[in-house]
Amino acid sequence: MKRIDHINATILRLLQEKGRMKCNAIAELVGLSVPAVSDRVRKLEERGVITGYHAVLDARKLHYDITAFIRVSVDAPSRHESTLMQLCACDEILETHSVTGEGSHILKVRTRNTESLEVLLSRIQALPGVTNTHTSIVLNSYKESQCLTVVPEPEPARRFRSGSIAES
Repeated sequence: MKRIDHINATILRLLQEKGRMKCNAIAELVGLSVPAVSDRVRKLEERGVITGYHAVLDARKLHYDITAFIRVSVDAPSRHESTLMQLCACDEILETHSVTGEGSHILKVRTRNTESLEVLLSRIQALPGVTNTHTSIVLNSYKESQCLTVVPEPEPARRFRSGSIAES
């Protein structure tokens, strides 16, 4: 099961929408037996397509009222790895990405308030090699999602050879 076929795409969509969905409910929706769905989910996990199951938390209800994006400039490529390790160790930093354009990295952070954001910025700016930061505070979020649109992969092309059908 190397391809993502229509059934696997549907299973992935259902699990993204509701990670605690039971295999029997998925089986009913995709028209397979429970053992067949369980086997497909297990194989998707083994292949690393499904990397985990998580609860989605409402940050504001947990008093994390500030979301910000911070562009970080690091002075030399030789410092990127150690800087990234330190950034990734910060609990307030939810995402860390290497980027093109202004800065070398962009961070998505959540803090309780502007005071805790200021403390985090001071910690980031004090890291060896960090030469500049540029922060944008989010005023309102209209869409946040971890869900990917999964498109089934086409069947391998088949062609005729010597009177038989062979996969290309």
